[in-house]
Amino acid sequence: MDIQEMRGRRNHLMAQTKELLDKSKGNQWTAENQTQYDGAVNEISDIDSRLARHQQMLDLAAEKNFGDAAKKNFDDKDPKNTVKVLHNKWLRGGDNAITAEEWQVIRNTMSTTTTTEGGYTVPVELSSLLIEKLKGYVGVRQVAQSLVTATGAQLSYPTSDGTSEIGEIIAENTTATAQDPVFGTVALNVWKYSSKIIAVPFELLQDTTIDMEAFINNRIRDRLGRIQNTHFTVGAGSGSSQPNGLITASSVGKVGATTQTTTITYDDLIDLIDSLDYIYQTTSCKWMFAQSSRKVLRKIKDTTGRPIWAPGEGNLIDGFSESLLGFGIQLNNDVPAMAANAKSVAFGDFSKYIVRDAAPVSLFRFTDSAYTKLGQVGFLAWQRSGGNLIDVNAVKLYQNAAS
Repeated sequence: MDIQEMRGRRNHLMAQTKELLDKSKGNQWTAENQTQYDGAVNEISDIDSRLARHQQMLDLAAEKNFGDAAKKNFDDKDPKNTVKVLHNKWLRGGDNAITAEEWQVIRNTMSTTTTTEGGYTVPVELSSLLIEKLKGYVGVRQVAQSLVTATGAQLSYPTSDGTSEIGEIIAENTTATAQDPVFGTVALNVWKYSSKIIAVPFELLQDTTIDMEAFINNRIRDRLGRIQNTHFTVGAGSGSSQPNGLITASSVGKVGATTQTTTITYDDLIDLIDSLDYIYQTTSCKWMFAQSSRKVLRKIKDTTGRPIWAPGEGNLIDGFSESLLGFGIQLNNDVPAMAANAKSVAFGDFSKYIVRDAAPVSLFRFTDSAYTKLGQVGFLAWQRSGGNLIDVNAVKLYQNAAS
């Protein structure tokens, strides 16, 4: 079955499952219904895995073709490509590959740091592209607000909770009652993140068919993306050396009953939704949990026996719009898996979490003896980022039972 056939089969199964769920509304869910539903959902999951593998192969091929086309059509005389040309030239050859005139361009456009250490600030265009790539990293960045600042100076973000404030009716010629809003602040500081040193063999740098810029940038993205998503999810926050994670900053809205150490019920989900003030229950609300928890949630049924998980429409580019009790889903494998006392499911408006990036990103190139004797060149990127939940009422958590 080719990729188009798999997509067609998935869409057919999705429509079939949706029709099955719609037809059973108000009726008791039968064993036959469940068998059909389980079969369709299992096949959809299998197709999703196969599609993901196919897409990965297509992405690799597209990246190579794009790089080949770019080399074929790239005009290094075009002024708008100067920064990219010099960046790639520096990656491959280091400081000695750059002429005095080119160093002047770098100083004007890239803001050099300590040149004796082989480092400079990544060009603005490339730095912005890296941050955009990080936004696409699965987890918090995909649903959070983004704030980019020119420096990493300490920042206190203003907050004000007006959910308990009400107006009044007053008699004629009576003075209105005063009720001043209460303002507060949330720390939105940044921490210095390292990509760890990326050692690249001489042969790879000398091979002009390799898109060295993409190779280095993708490694930086993956390494920074993984550690940052962990911290933006479960970072220890106040008084620690980490940002305040989304799960850490949120309060518990529902605790599972005794013995529910690795499970959650339909009633728990309903209670979790209603633990969030209805003013926050907008179309922006979503669920967030790990893939291991999704396996549990997919099997939950309502009071009539109908599954509450709805397979969604969509495609590989935009994703499949699966829903749970009418709300969208954001997978994040840094959310704790279901276990005793684990805060395993989050629900709310995740746009109230702000990820702050202090631009620009700094990149260093190492050619000392530690690398030379191994036939390698080292690269190291630094980025200053942080995050915090600016409205603690906007997200609630389900916590599994202690025992």
